[in-house]
Amino acid sequence: MEDCIFCKIVKGDIPCSKVYEDEHVIAFLDIAPASKGHTLVVPKEHYEIIPDVPNALLEKIIDVVKKVGNALLKENDGFNVMQNNKKAAEQLVPHVHFHVIPRNNEDGLDVAKWESSKYKEGEIEEFQAKLKENIG
Repeated sequence: MEDCIFCKIVKGDIPCSKVYEDEHVIAFLDIAPASKGHTLVVPKEHYEIIPDVPNALLEKIIDVVKKVGNALLKENDGFNVMQNNKKAAEQLVPHVHFHVIPRNNEDGLDVAKWESSKYKEGEIEEFQAKLKENIG
């Protein structure tokens, strides 16, 4: 889809802090993270919502969600996985994507009402490198 920001990222038209990529799926750090290390897992092919995604592709996406989750567990106490479908469910980008959000004990994060944070200069690259290394 021409005006989809995630399709532009997949095509390389918009840069991202990529932590994983294969033939079907890309994972990159969210630029407005709920917590640092917050990763988006996105199919390369455009589908708006989960019911649109073929089961075989959905399995591949979930495999990457698991890889990212395992990588985050090496540096964090836990993680949330969120996936929204349609505007009413707070889907801001109409392209299927999973949020994998690192959590730590007593972080105070309310994932239902998170406030976006910002990376300090050079910090996103540090989180990118750690996560890429941990994904293996």
